[in-house]
Amino acid sequence: MIPNAKFVHTNIIAENWEKLATFYETVFGCTRILPERDMSGDWIDDLTGVQDVHIRGAHLRLPGYEAGGPTLEIFQYNKNIASGIKKINEIGYAHIAFLVDDVGKALSEVMMHGGSQMGKMIEKDIAGVGTLSVVYARDPEGNIIELQNWKQ
Repeated sequence: MIPNAKFVHTNIIAENWEKLATFYETVFGCTRILPERDMSGDWIDDLTGVQDVHIRGAHLRLPGYEAGGPTLEIFQYNKNIASGIKKINEIGYAHIAFLVDDVGKALSEVMMHGGSQMGKMIEKDIAGVGTLSVVYARDPEGNIIELQNWKQ
């Protein structure tokens, strides 16, 4: 075990970082943390292994967390590589999840701001845990979002 390890952030690479950050701010109430990032030079080339890279973006404080809590890091590279639409069962990081009061209303908000629904909205009793209401959606760039609510 690594002593004193602490989760810090999850990163999304965007086609348009400002537009995607605004989506998460508007729909989920994320808060932009200044300063915005504008990184280039030998140090970032060495770190990423991408020559002449220029990365811009921002960290967003996630709802429900105070300063110093985990963030959603949204970056845009000057040399982005398109990978196609992410599948829910594709190996690797799959989605980001938000606990919401009303899954249907949250889904409507996502869709009203350029997102889309993936599968069906489900309500399922999970023995010993409670009732889960859940749906998968996509943000405007196709990244998968889980909207969930638990009732006892």
